[in-house]
Amino acid sequence: MATSSSFIAIVSMALLLGSVNAQLSTNFYSSSCPKLFSTVKSTVQSAISKEARMGASLLRLFFHDCFVNGCDGSILLDDTSSFTGEKNAVPNKNSARGFDVVDNIKSAVEKACPGVVSCADILAVASRDSVAILGGPSWNVNLGRRDARTTSQAAANNGIPPPTSNLSQLISRFNNLGLSTRDMVALAGSHTIGQARCTSFRARIYNETNIDSSFANTRRSNCPRTSGSGDNNLAPLDIQTPTKFENNYYKNLLQNRGLLHSDQQLFNGGSTDSIVRTYSNSESTFNSDFAAAMIKMGDISPLTGSNGEVRKNCRKVN
Repeated sequence: MATSSSFIAIVSMALLLGSVNAQLSTNFYSSSCPKLFSTVKSTVQSAISKEARMGASLLRLFFHDCFVNGCDGSILLDDTSSFTGEKNAVPNKNSARGFDVVDNIKSAVEKACPGVVSCADILAVASRDSVAILGGPSWNVNLGRRDARTTSQAAANNGIPPPTSNLSQLISRFNNLGLSTRDMVALAGSHTIGQARCTSFRARIYNETNIDSSFANTRRSNCPRTSGSGDNNLAPLDIQTPTKFENNYYKNLLQNRGLLHSDQQLFNGGSTDSIVRTYSNSESTFNSDFAAAMIKMGDISPLTGSNGEVRKNCRKVN
């Protein structure tokens, strides 16, 4: 009996260690690339100093990466003769941006520690730094992801929730990735920074009734009703402070000033109204929930161990 128990204990410990080794950790590069964080942050800081919107763009890249087959850097791959990548998928075409900044970060990191840090991890750290630099919370980023060797435009088209999503679709999509409804509402707060194209909010400002009339009129001024006219004209997702990370996004929802249909769905008489109210009243609660949800999102289906690779160039496989 004792022998059997000992054997079970040893097997259990081996399984536990195996699962731990396959997971991410905050100190993954502490010895192999000790200057990683300072290198990434200085490059992100420089990019945001040149264009404050870049922080939102880098954060969005991380979201769109993680929602397609996990956080594996696949969104960064250019199209090749053997696969059509994610960059020209509907959610990314003419809107995903910041690839050049990721290139700059990768170049700086390669100088500090060649061939060590994956593009997927660089994107995870850059998104954290973007939020913190723009006044939002910081968190300890789990690291150890490896880069995908392939990508799928179809997966991007199917995996990223469009701005036309209703509440049940949003909840379902996030739940399928292991993110709770509260995680979803917290992560939606990333729309407290950044811009959206006219094509993403035209239907809302002209056709929907749960929208503040003065807000709708303001947005109509640079987004003509006719499709094809002004499609790429931009408007801030948060009309008050589009380059500062705080909780105005939720305050806007209370006033029916969500820019996207999917935004206003979070406060429209449904199950998430109370969470929106909580975040609108407490920036600290929003910040802590957002940080926790970002960590959870970053843990979606990472490639680890001998899976994938560490790309030398984030745009192409080795």
